Amino acid sequence: MTERHSRPMRAAPDGDGDRLPPARFAYDRHTWKEIAHLLANFPVSLIGFVYVVTVLFTGFWLTVTVIGFPLLAAGLTGARLLGRMERARARKLLGVRVDEPSPLPGRGTGFLPWLWMRVKDPVGWRTVLYDFIRLPWGILTFVATLTSLFVLWPVLPFIARGLANADRAMVRGLLSPSDELERRIAELESDRGVVVDTANADLRRIERDLHDGAQARLVNLAMGLGLAKEKLLEDPDQAAEMVAEAHGEVKLALQELRDLARGIHPAVLTDRGLDAALSAVASRCTVPVKVTVDLGTRPAAAIEGIAYFTVSELLQNISKHSAARTASVEVWRAKDRLLIQVEDNGRGGARLDGGTGMQGLADRLDAVDGLFVIESPQGGPTVVTAELPWRDRAPAER
Repeated sequence: MTERHSRPMRAAPDGDGDRLPPARFAYDRHTWKEIAHLLANFPVSLIGFVYVVTVLFTGFWLTVTVIGFPLLAAGLTGARLLGRMERARARKLLGVRVDEPSPLPGRGTGFLPWLWMRVKDPVGWRTVLYDFIRLPWGILTFVATLTSLFVLWPVLPFIARGLANADRAMVRGLLSPSDELERRIAELESDRGVVVDTANADLRRIERDLHDGAQARLVNLAMGLGLAKEKLLEDPDQAAEMVAEAHGEVKLALQELRDLARGIHPAVLTDRGLDAALSAVASRCTVPVKVTVDLGTRPAAAIEGIAYFTVSELLQNISKHSAARTASVEVWRAKDRLLIQVEDNGRGGARLDGGTGMQGLADRLDAVDGLFVIESPQGGPTVVTAELPWRDRAPAER
């Protein structure tokens, strides 16, 4: 068995999904399959046309009532099933191999988003159009094929091939998924996984920092104060020393909690925006950093937060790995994009797979349709450019 028959083949642009022998006067299995498909066009197209008219048109006219949109959504979901059966029939009888479209999300998104997604489903609407225009074509192909079978049977293979090619074109044009849509769905599914993984990692980091840092220090503080209470009457001087130690532990615990809160979402970012927040981050960097923020307005809180943490992690990398003497941070807006450029004059050699968290930053930006580019030759300088989609700040965030 050859490879061509052992695995499905994509539809060729100018012919069949599988290569068919040329039409000839002799009848072979491909010809009989095409004849069977053309004769079945009439009953199948009749069923599809009746379904579209009764279910979908009824739902369309009832959209003025409360039951109209759910009925329309259910009708489009049923149209998807009709499209799947038509693709299977074309695959079996015409050799047209069309990929199945991606399924729509379930009810986990909420009823209204679920309903709206089905009402605007492009796959369902293309199937509706396919079933609506197929009835006259189904009648024509049924009559032409049946008449030719008795009157023009010597040239029926040529007639069947021409009519079947028109059917193949309809299936590919109306029942095949949109390449751009499928690509976008795949990207969004991948990005959703990245966002979920990143959120889980952040939650584990916060839990670890609380458990190993502030929580452990507060437990020691409680034990120390308990011992100081017992020593208060017996040895006041030692109790005073223990209270002084506990006071120091309280200060350290408060500082750890502040650092943890800053890692979640710094108050200065919420109150004063990127300029002040990035200046505060730069002041803690071990390398002198020049910060320039040129924004007329503040972006959405989510975009602002991603920009802040991106710069924060890049400056941490500069402090730990770059051996740089100076660095700079520039933030500005270009139409519908927020651009960030972080540069240092260190030794260079930074890579996405270098183990410094660069790949994680690239994944986070990619999850929101952002861009992350590193230019870091050996010997430096290192220039990291990040782009984020600009979204205006909502009134509730101002």
